[in-house]
Amino acid sequence: MEVVGCDAQFYSVKFSEGIFPQDVSGVAIFERSTLNVKYLLEKDKRKDYRGFRKKLLNFPLTPGKQWKDLYQGIQYGRGGTVAAEFRETFRVLGGEEVEVRAGKFKAIKLEYKVETSIRGGIGWIPLGESKAWYWYSPEVKNFVKCQYEKRYSEGLDDKGGRENWELVSYELKK
Repeated sequence: MEVVGCDAQFYSVKFSEGIFPQDVSGVAIFERSTLNVKYLLEKDKRKDYRGFRKKLLNFPLTPGKQWKDLYQGIQYGRGGTVAAEFRETFRVLGGEEVEVRAGKFKAIKLEYKVETSIRGGIGWIPLGESKAWYWYSPEVKNFVKCQYEKRYSEGLDDKGGRENWELVSYELKK
C-alpha cells in the first residue's frame, strides 16, 4: 500500500491485494478520521465501496470491543450466479508487541470473522465461516501484519488459502 494523495477528509491509497477481495488492486479512498474504506477509484471516478472489511476499524480500539457489518452481493459458482450474504464480525482482542520484517511494534490485535450464506429456495443457506487476525499499530497508523486461518475463504469463487502478510518497510512523511 502507498498513500498517493490526501486532503482534509480522505487518503488515496494505491494497493494490491491485502484488505480487499483476492486479486483486486487499484486505488482506495480511506476516511482520515476512521481509516475505513469509503470509495474505490474507477477510471478517475469515486465509486462507493460496499465490499468486504469496509469498517475494519472502529476507534477507539479497546479490548473486548466488537462491531458487525453486512455485505451482500453476487457470487459466481459452478452453477452460475447466486445471491450471497457475508456477515462480518470484528473484535478487539487486546494489545501485544509484534515483530515483522519492518521491526517491532506495539499493536492492537483484531479478529475478523466472515460468515458466508447463499440465497436458496427456502432462504439463506449457511456455507461456513472464516477468520483472520490483523495487528494495527498506532505508531505506523496502519496494519503491520495479517494472518489467515488455514482454509480462509470469502465465498464460492474464492479458492481459499490466502497468504499471510506483514509490513516490510514504512516511512511516515510529515
